[in-house]
Amino acid sequence: MKEGRFVMRSAPAALLAASLAFPAFAQTPAPRQPTIGVMGTGEAELKPDFARIHVTVETRADTVAQASAANSTATERVLARIQSLGVKREDIRTANFQVFRTPPQAGPDGKEIKAPRFSAHHQLRITTRDLDGVGRLAGEILSSGDMTFQAVSFGLDRQEEGGARAREAAVQDAKRQAEVYARAAGVSLGRLVEIRDGSAQPFEPQPEMGARMRMAASGAEAVPIVPPATIRYTANVQLVWEIAGQP
Repeated sequence: MKEGRFVMRSAPAALLAASLAFPAFAQTPAPRQPTIGVMGTGEAELKPDFARIHVTVETRADTVAQASAANSTATERVLARIQSLGVKREDIRTANFQVFRTPPQAGPDGKEIKAPRFSAHHQLRITTRDLDGVGRLAGEILSSGDMTFQAVSFGLDRQEEGGARAREAAVQDAKRQAEVYARAAGVSLGRLVEIRDGSAQPFEPQPEMGARMRMAASGAEAVPIVPPATIRYTANVQLVWEIAGQP
């Protein structure tokens, strides 16, 4: 028994001695496969399905409750007015509602003007699918004294389709670029080893569009709004191919 225990204790020492006598050989790393990586961009254009008109109903009062109550009454008048123009009730949605303290205002003499202490803002989003009549509808809204016209935007029901088409175009663009590089370098493309997705976003109208319309069309019966023929989506993607060697 004693001899057996001695052997068990000495085994690790024997292994250590063997490892010192025969140093480990470092493995030579495999040569890295050369690659070609490019960034592709793509676009897709789809006809818009709807327009959204953004308006704000503003009221002021000396208390939060009074400002909110006045805004509720004014909003009901606005809703009735918009529906009388042929817009369905389900196509009118609240985008935002807030009540805040009215900032102080000063007159020409620098003295503070006494004004209601609180302001209530109710932002409404009106959706219409009559793209040819959106200018007329905006003009009718502008003629109402109960609301302020903010902006108009256009959108798609099938946004995923726009992003998918733009990504497909980006992949094709990346492949064309990679083939050009490969021919110029006298090599050929091997297998595709990496795909890095970029973004796919619709092109947004300039943000100052609403401001220009407020200034130019206040009190007008019609607003010269020309809907975009298409909404453009853009996407980018990074693809990496192995270099297969001589073509």
